[in-house]
Amino acid sequence: MLVKVQQEDFDPMAEMAAFPADAIAGAGGSVTFIGTVRDYSEATDILAMEIEHYPGMTERELERISAEAARRYDILDSLIMHRYGRLAPQDNIVMVAVWSRHRAAAFDACRFLIDVLKTSAPFWKKEITPEGARWVTDCPGCRAGSREGHTHAPHVSHSHTQLK
Repeated sequence: MLVKVQQEDFDPMAEMAAFPADAIAGAGGSVTFIGTVRDYSEATDILAMEIEHYPGMTERELERISAEAARRYDILDSLIMHRYGRLAPQDNIVMVAVWSRHRAAAFDACRFLIDVLKTSAPFWKKEITPEGARWVTDCPGCRAGSREGHTHAPHVSHSHTQLK
């Protein structure tokens, strides 16, 4: 398992190609999730997002999540990358990649990793909008990690706290 927390952007295909071949020998497939900054929230434009994290603790939590995925699912290895700093709409925020012998385990583990990461890793997100800045607070749908999923349409989204 590999965890990277960084300010710099990343190239998902380059990251997958650079993953140690011996760690994924025997893989029948991989599943990758790339999360990007949305350009809307609560019916307003997002001009930028500022992401903060707790260095050291963040990496340990992502490693714990990766180890849990390896215990739960028959996977060969995984990669979690997460950015911090000021990001613009459509910038990469997060990448989760999983390799396994069979697709079902890779899909299940990838979904587990992103769902748990979104609710337990110590990252804090502040949206910059034309009206000002506001911290993103918990989304019940994200916390539930529902297999049915949920939407973040412009008119139905996370709750936020307006900064003064």
